[in-house]
Amino acid sequence: MPTIAVAAISARAMAEAAASDGFKVVALDLFGDTDTRRAASRWLPIGAPGSLQIDGASVMAALRTLAQEGVDGEPVLGWIAGSGFEGEPDLIEEGAAVLPLIGTAPAAVRRLRDPAAFFGFLSAHVLPFPQVLLQPPEDPAGWLMKDAHGCGGWHVRHAPWSMDEPPSPHHYFQREMAGLPMSATFIANGRDVHVLGFNEQSVRRFGTRPYVFCGAIGPVPLADGLASRVTDIARALTVEFDLHGLCSLDFMRDGDTLGVLEVNPRPPASMSLYRWPEGTPGVMQAHLRACLHGELPSTPLPAQDIEGIEIVFARQAIELDGPAADRLAAWPGLRDVPAAGQRFDIDDPVCTLSASGTSAQEVRTRLNEGRERLLQSLETHA
Repeated sequence: MPTIAVAAISARAMAEAAASDGFKVVALDLFGDTDTRRAASRWLPIGAPGSLQIDGASVMAALRTLAQEGVDGEPVLGWIAGSGFEGEPDLIEEGAAVLPLIGTAPAAVRRLRDPAAFFGFLSAHVLPFPQVLLQPPEDPAGWLMKDAHGCGGWHVRHAPWSMDEPPSPHHYFQREMAGLPMSATFIANGRDVHVLGFNEQSVRRFGTRPYVFCGAIGPVPLADGLASRVTDIARALTVEFDLHGLCSLDFMRDGDTLGVLEVNPRPPASMSLYRWPEGTPGVMQAHLRACLHGELPSTPLPAQDIEGIEIVFARQAIELDGPAADRLAAWPGLRDVPAAGQRFDIDDPVCTLSASGTSAQEVRTRLNEGRERLLQSLETHA
């Protein structure tokens, strides 16, 4: 198998999936967690952990090193841009000129993250979405301000929002919609899609940020009519915006009513919820086949238990000593395992919990209980 590089705010899920598919992996991210380094043959930092921001200069330095030196004398086939890059089309384009990009092209990402282009397409094709304005509404009650270049929900603000300067072209205002936040995880080839499944998303308030992404649960059942509508929307967006590889479509569901929120044109966190049959090419192999050869999986995934992931955020400042790091490493279902010596400020992501069950509610309960136990353990010994 060739060597590929995976880059993201946290690259662990991609690195593990690629290693499971037999690839030699180079991971570029902010954290360098122990399981990320275990899955990768090499790790390169591309930003400070507490910033939750990718540093463009570090990305370019890492990609140039890989393009020039390869890994263990072998060339690197290309790199996959994950979370944190959806709002950085210029950086993706610059990186693609150094090392081949395996994913949606930067020009397509740029159009997709242009609110006028994205919501204009939805409107022209009568596809459902909460009302959007490109300028602040006269009466801000019931509206959200969003940044099309943001990720993870950290950019979403309720009215009244703080506006120290006029909104940029990638800011927009969206009418708040009731319902359940959901997503569809799919693989695209620019012409069609293969939907892996549908997920319930977990969001939580952090200070002035009302909708921070905290995890996902899936696959969850969706009525045939709704599933077909979401799949048709994903296909229409794939054709219009030339999507390739693993992607996700975020939407609100209120009964039988849908409201499209955004598309993430890169491997989403929900990719780790889907198990592939033993001995068959996995999710990263499917990503490469779709990007490089235009091939989509020919059969649906077999039935499986419902899986869930939950990002655990610090409730107080934590200094992770050796015993605490050992407890985390031994914690059942824990991923993104930090190493001893790391410090976490309030609201910093510490690690990710996983759980499975026969219903979304069962999984959600297990994740909530696990999060509380883990935080209490860390805080008690802090």
